[in-house]
Amino acid sequence: MKLVRFGDAGAERPGLIDADGNLRDLGDVVADIDADTLSREGLDRLRALDWSMLPLVEQPVRYGPPVAGTRQFIAIGLNYADHAAETGQAAPPEPVIFTKAVSCIQGCGDDVRKPRLATKMDWEVELGIVIGERTSYVDKDKALDHVAGYLVVDDLSERQFQMERGQTWDRGKGCETFGPVGPWLVTSDEVGNPQDLDMWLDVNGVRMQTGNTRTMIFDCAELVSYVSEFMLLLPGDIITTGTPPGVGMGKSPQVWLKEGDVIELGIEKLGAQKHKVIAWNDGR
Repeated sequence: MKLVRFGDAGAERPGLIDADGNLRDLGDVVADIDADTLSREGLDRLRALDWSMLPLVEQPVRYGPPVAGTRQFIAIGLNYADHAAETGQAAPPEPVIFTKAVSCIQGCGDDVRKPRLATKMDWEVELGIVIGERTSYVDKDKALDHVAGYLVVDDLSERQFQMERGQTWDRGKGCETFGPVGPWLVTSDEVGNPQDLDMWLDVNGVRMQTGNTRTMIFDCAELVSYVSEFMLLLPGDIITTGTPPGVGMGKSPQVWLKEGDVIELGIEKLGAQKHKVIAWNDGR
């Protein structure tokens, strides 16, 4: 299934994309795409519905974040060997964990805002894992049973904040609008093997990133298991799993996002995003 939340920011309704690509309204069936919906039982209830009886929604619409109530937005750094090499860093012996503020999560087509004082704003196409079950100390061979599905993430970064202003990366990763997710959450059964998905990212129509999830250093099952050793994962939490080569920081000369740039990105089976970089506006 492809699960979505559509409508104005802060007033999204739950929906799904049917087999013909139509948007169907789930608002009379579930309250939201939340913990109850993402559980095994919740997803099975949706699969059992006659989707043709659900109200059709005329498109185009705004797609908001496809998951409601995300409590934790966990990120993995340097998880592609070729990306680590382009940044001049060794492949890590264990996953590198940092957090993105949940307040940075937004829809896949919403504008992204260049922070005040930002000088090195960068892009990263990433596969996001959405947790469906309470997860703690899960073994690797059981880890993907705790996953509801997957989505596209643009792990936007401000590299000067991240790399030059202290010892933690978080300050350059959670700026407002730095977490576009979606357009939809694709359930695990529809994705199949998450370690064989092509991914790409363009800036102003120029291909910057091309990769495949098969080149991850630590695969999805290992990441869910590993992260669950250090924190309790809850339904709706997102783990974004690293990026392939081609980020602005890794280019020679380095390239940074500027106001007016248009970013387009996508992952096989998971859809695509498009957003524009705009200036910071305190008044909004």
